[in-house]
Amino acid sequence: MATYIASSLFIVYICFFTRLCFADDPFVNFDFVVSYITASPLGVPQQVIAINGKFPGPIINVTTNNNVVVNVKNKLDENLLLTWNGIQQRRVSWQDGVLGTNCPIPPKWNWTYQFQVKDQIGSFFYFPSLNFQRASGGYGGFIITNRDIIALPFATPDGDITILIGDWYTRNHTALRKTLNAGKDLGMPDGVLMNGKGPYQYNSTLVPDGIDYETINVQPGKTYRVRVHNVGMSTSLNFRIQNHNLLLAETEGSYTVQQNYTNLDIHVGQSYSFLVTMDQNASTDYYIVASPRFVNESIWQRVTGVAILHYSNSKGKASGPLPDPPNDQYDKTFSMNQARSIRWNVSASGARPNPQGSFHYGSINVTDLYVLKNKPAVTINGKKRTTLSGISFVNPSTPIRLADQFKLKGVYKLDFPTRPITGPPKMATSIINGTYKGFMEVILQNNDTKMQSYHMDGYAFFVVGMDFGEWTENSRGTYNKWDGIARSTTQVFPGAWTAILISLDNVGVWNLRTDNLDSWYLGQETYVKVYNPEVNNKTEFPMPDNALFCGSLSKLQKPQKISAATSIMGTTSKLLWSLVVMISTVISVFS
Repeated sequence: MATYIASSLFIVYICFFTRLCFADDPFVNFDFVVSYITASPLGVPQQVIAINGKFPGPIINVTTNNNVVVNVKNKLDENLLLTWNGIQQRRVSWQDGVLGTNCPIPPKWNWTYQFQVKDQIGSFFYFPSLNFQRASGGYGGFIITNRDIIALPFATPDGDITILIGDWYTRNHTALRKTLNAGKDLGMPDGVLMNGKGPYQYNSTLVPDGIDYETINVQPGKTYRVRVHNVGMSTSLNFRIQNHNLLLAETEGSYTVQQNYTNLDIHVGQSYSFLVTMDQNASTDYYIVASPRFVNESIWQRVTGVAILHYSNSKGKASGPLPDPPNDQYDKTFSMNQARSIRWNVSASGARPNPQGSFHYGSINVTDLYVLKNKPAVTINGKKRTTLSGISFVNPSTPIRLADQFKLKGVYKLDFPTRPITGPPKMATSIINGTYKGFMEVILQNNDTKMQSYHMDGYAFFVVGMDFGEWTENSRGTYNKWDGIARSTTQVFPGAWTAILISLDNVGVWNLRTDNLDSWYLGQETYVKVYNPEVNNKTEFPMPDNALFCGSLSKLQKPQKISAATSIMGTTSKLLWSLVVMISTVISVFS
């Protein structure tokens, strides 16, 4: 009997330790070595942040419900955190990779992220969140594909293509942040990169010789899923492929109503996937273009990203002028109407933003209203700062989530105002008190002269309205209460507002920020704390065994002697030891 029970428990142990019992939710593992390399994306040698020696970094390609394990080795000369733009890390804000939830990974250290892409699909990207590092690279694509049992709402594409676009400076991130710290603007970017490469020489006056450009190879007659991410700093970009239609299919985890566009504005931090059919005669190659929006085009002409779409039967190189951008330099109505036209495909099967019933968002009662107002940068205590509702956020030395875990007082205040403060702007570690299972309405009011993108970690929110002018209670009459797109990053036009609705079911502390890197660096962010007083592993997983300690908890941090890839298995080791003890006990009882 004892032998039988012991054998059964041993099988349980083997099943757990090898993860064979979790075949439905397998683990996928990645090793990232983050380091500096020298590259010349715009023809000028400069320091770039690479992953595994490559810029951009590798594409993470996983399947819905996979458990993702990313072991990060920091070979930079400064602290590092990676964040996962748009991925809803259910119940694990510990893995979010921003200063409000995680202590940074010191130089020469490992740290391992582990999270599940529960009930999610779509196109996302990752990037370094500290010290303006995204301006030097360190980013890459993140794809979550459907499980086989859930059909796509379109025919399976013949191939998958990722294109990372973004503005770029030939100065590295340390030089750029010194400029910001000195109270100066960054000025016009030096170019736009596509997959880490500079523009094809479509114009010898604007583009010098010797620049390496991206070539996308395709087969005639095939349809490809083209995933495009704006990983840049502050420039909205218009994306287009010469002579080809862009059939919009998905954005940031939500299938869209399928509509054809000849071009689409993609703002900082946003991700889209298009179905593009290679239906041209291939008399030549074709231009792929990402050009800046809402700027003086005659001055910004050189700040244009150009790649090449190459058919296998192409008869020659692309030549001639680029396809025209929208002709509305001083009129943003076209772009706003284009944004409003992006609708959620409410009939598509597959993962939806949690909770599952939230697709009836138009009939859910709002429990909290926050009006977040952005204004031009101000001077506070002699420093140039940006604000949300008059508050410029100060990151605490001890992360908010860690302070809660150890019941530290005075690290932050749960007092972020529901409306902009009326007094002078101030610097504070002030965060939003979110109501667990509440339904929050957030008005993003942009009273600056620049386009802004806003992002919230841990959630997909519903974009229900946007318009020019000041938001009022009457503005709710214009809301889309049926098929507003669910996404994690939305644009807010200058002199305009955008309204979003958020179902606060994901427990944790979640970053709400501008994705414009300069404004974020100077303080335009806060956090939303979603707290369940009934502590259990069903709504939030416990602090991971490999948690780093900093700030007032620095004394708890032990020197790193083994890789975090080993230390993250601490919970597994404890369970294994418990099983060993259990087996021994059973044997002794029945012997």
